[in-house]
Amino acid sequence: MGLGYVGLPLACEFAKIGFSVTGFEVDPSKVKSLLAGKSYVGDIESREIRDLVKSKRLTATTDFSKLHAMDAIIICVPTPLNKTKDPDISYIDQAARKARQALRSGQLIILESTTYPGTTRDNVLPLFQGKGLNVGKDFYLAFSPERIDPGNKNFKLANTPKVVGGITRTCQDLAVTLYSQIVEQVIPVSSAEAAEMTKILENTFRAVNIGLVNEFMMICDKLGLSVWEIIEAASTKPYGYMPFYPGPGLGGHCIPIDPHYLSWKMKSLNFPARFIELAGEINSHMPDFVVTKVMKALNGRKKSIKGSKILVLGVAYKANVSDMRESPALDVIHLLLQMGSNVTYHDPYVPSIMIGSHRLNNQPYSPRLLNSADAVIITTPHSVFNPKDILKHSKLVIDSRNMLHGLNAAHLVRL
Repeated sequence: MGLGYVGLPLACEFAKIGFSVTGFEVDPSKVKSLLAGKSYVGDIESREIRDLVKSKRLTATTDFSKLHAMDAIIICVPTPLNKTKDPDISYIDQAARKARQALRSGQLIILESTTYPGTTRDNVLPLFQGKGLNVGKDFYLAFSPERIDPGNKNFKLANTPKVVGGITRTCQDLAVTLYSQIVEQVIPVSSAEAAEMTKILENTFRAVNIGLVNEFMMICDKLGLSVWEIIEAASTKPYGYMPFYPGPGLGGHCIPIDPHYLSWKMKSLNFPARFIELAGEINSHMPDFVVTKVMKALNGRKKSIKGSKILVLGVAYKANVSDMRESPALDVIHLLLQMGSNVTYHDPYVPSIMIGSHRLNNQPYSPRLLNSADAVIITTPHSVFNPKDILKHSKLVIDSRNMLHGLNAAHLVRL
């Protein structure tokens, strides 16, 4: 249930080894695309979709009544934050209610959507128990956090260990058996709550360490030091240190969002999650820091940020993908537009973006495009970008990703 960055790769893996897989989706355009053999997820090739659909091992539908025929149902829906940064589990609730309507004896239901500890047991389970079936005996319920990293060439679904926690031991055993068909290593944990917390820890670890290095970068900026040089030097230590890198902010569905799920949960228990909240505060400030860098660099050239032509290179949240979820580049552009800048962007993976009601279209890359801008900001280090070319043809470059590592020029500004 849910054929996005998590659900579609999962569906394809099961179909490739011979399972009969049905993808359930509320977006008719995605269903139409898949049935036509066209992929909309970067890590999945259209050829793969065509072969699986043609062999009738993979199909897609918007008809949720067909859930009744499924032996296993895996929920892979979004879990965003609302405007007050509280968890929005409405998509989980909607999916679980649809599964409840079709629930029958013998079905295995697994939640993969990232959420706070207790969701599977306290929110999902009661919906199913209302059908008069007993968990662990008549139907089975488990949680297994997704570990999909878009664009990662080394770790795909099959070779990334899968954590599984069940409501009962039988629930866990069945979920482990199912995932073992497509994943090399499955890690059972003591409960659904332990599996939910595992995912939160993974992403909180990254959010907090990125927050630390972003603050360290601002400290280095005040002291006139290069944070990139410091990180490189510290990385020579063979133990007790792991490098993290500063940037224009956090992006993707997981790291900017998941820690807030735990923070919200702990507030209900009157326990402040101070590290999480501080890291979130620092990381959310990074787009402002980047724009301030741009403003100071323009001022040094006797130009006002208002009315200046700004070219943003890369708007996806990470390199070499089209994923726009929570991309900090969007916040940078929003701030620039608010300050009156004339903003354009180039990203070969993203044809257009919406900033509020303002639509921007991808501009074809050329030396002329670079030279026409008063300032060029590198916000996503796509490998197709040529660092020397960018530096050569730009009047002013603000490199928020250290993509121009090893290059130096008077018109190059790093974080």
